[in-house]
Amino acid sequence: MSGRLTVLSVYNRYLNRGGEDEVFEAEAELLRRYGNRVILITESVSPPEGILRSAAMAVNSLWSQGWAKKFRRLLANERVDVVHVHNFFPVISPSIFYACRAHGTPVVQTLHNYRLVCPAALLFRAGRPCEDCVGRKLAWPGALHGCYRGSRGQSGVVMAMLGAHNFLGTWKREVTLYIALTEFSRAKFVQGGLPPEKVIVKPNFLSHDPALEEHRDRYALFVGRLSAEKGIEVLLEASARLGGEVPIKIVGDGPLTSKVTDHANQAQNLCYLGRKPRSEVLALMRKANFLVVPSQWYETSSLVTLEAFATGLPVIVAGHGALVEIVDHGRTGLHFRPGDPDDLAAKVEWAWTHPREMADMGRQARLEYEQKYTAERNYQMLMDIYDMAIARARH
Repeated sequence: MSGRLTVLSVYNRYLNRGGEDEVFEAEAELLRRYGNRVILITESVSPPEGILRSAAMAVNSLWSQGWAKKFRRLLANERVDVVHVHNFFPVISPSIFYACRAHGTPVVQTLHNYRLVCPAALLFRAGRPCEDCVGRKLAWPGALHGCYRGSRGQSGVVMAMLGAHNFLGTWKREVTLYIALTEFSRAKFVQGGLPPEKVIVKPNFLSHDPALEEHRDRYALFVGRLSAEKGIEVLLEASARLGGEVPIKIVGDGPLTSKVTDHANQAQNLCYLGRKPRSEVLALMRKANFLVVPSQWYETSSLVTLEAFATGLPVIVAGHGALVEIVDHGRTGLHFRPGDPDDLAAKVEWAWTHPREMADMGRQARLEYEQKYTAERNYQMLMDIYDMAIARARH
């Protein structure tokens, strides 16, 4: 393992805080805990107002000369061993990769979402998974359908950014190593054109162990963004088919908040709790019988599932994408047919009427966390990746 390193950690924040923010912050804390020096570089996004600002942001997303200069100056003044990019879009831009290459500094990029192969970053369109742009040099279907923010113009800008850097070879040459969060997402990025030898799998982790609990209360739990891709509508439909027999607590907010509120007001078994801090989410997990993750999109990972595992909570997931890889059907949870409320209702009913079997799955989920998702294990994996990146940069 490397000695203490100086890591420049880069994150272009989104408008809404989410799991990527938590991973970015947790990884910096983990590195510092083991004595490494971490320099955080962040930028925030604000919606552009007016044609000129929108045009400036469009140009900037393709190539930010300002950020390239900042990185050249920073790398000249600081001894940086590795630059770790968590997100460069839309403000920081890929220009920073060229500044790092010119200085001989290795770059590691974590692939938190599918941005490099999909303008919308989700591989999701019209209520279902979509791979129309995967493997294309120019992601024109994404622009045609207005996949980014529902705008053909803005989607065209993202298409241009991705296409230009495909043509320049940025993704293949300027990034030393990529971190994919699961084997499933790794396969999608390799299918999309990333060199397989550059894409290493390292899962997400929990910075602190929330500890195993007994789960004495009787309810199912959903935690996540209330949006179409997260499958909240599938859960609401499944709840209606259960006839109010299974209490379901819903935590989160998003564009479908009003729909969830309306259903909760009409159904006695639904309890909408709004957005909650992580400490309260973990407290709810410690008491629940099982977590439901009905995602319609191909999750690259699922931080909420790892949190559930750590508390000994089994998870019912949509049977596709990385969720199939993370949750072992019949051992740490259950799979249902993606987008099928009838099958989800059947799995929830089975889980509700088989508490002993679900408790056994919860104990296996805790073991899974201890074996794969602890901070200690993740730190070793991360340092091995940094070692590999440093060695490759030297040669």
